[in-house]
Amino acid sequence: MTSVSAASVSVRKMVAADLEQVMAIAASLKDAPHWRRSAYVAALDPVSMPCRIALVAAKSSSNNVIGFAIASLIPPQAELESIAIRLDEQRMGIGSKLIEGLIEELRTAAIREFMLEVRASNIAAVAFYQEQGWRGSGMRPRYYADPEEDAILMSYSIR
Repeated sequence: MTSVSAASVSVRKMVAADLEQVMAIAASLKDAPHWRRSAYVAALDPVSMPCRIALVAAKSSSNNVIGFAIASLIPPQAELESIAIRLDEQRMGIGSKLIEGLIEELRTAAIREFMLEVRASNIAAVAFYQEQGWRGSGMRPRYYADPEEDAILMSYSIR
């Protein structure tokens, strides 16, 4: 598969027809959460609690999903639950487009603070979030398992 630039990618709401591609992306990445299909289905359910926003990044020419992001809403806050970009499409601005799309959706939902946890050892992810304007706000010791590791808490103020 050929790589694309962020300019040739559109961000849209995730739909049920995207789930196979979304789950394949998550399964292909060791650091991505490996949710059951039912968790993704719940993320698409408008009456599921907590309410979630699920977006995909897709190639404009083919509509093939190359990344996704899911946030849960607990107003006035939201939490980034998952973001994943296909390995061959990483570091091309796709993650930034997904974060921007989520922030626009969260702004519309009157969310004021966006939060996340990231593995302390995931230096690339921490740098990515810092470049996007996220700030460290604490630590969660031994938050992750397999391997056990601390989480860095980060937050982003939505204006």
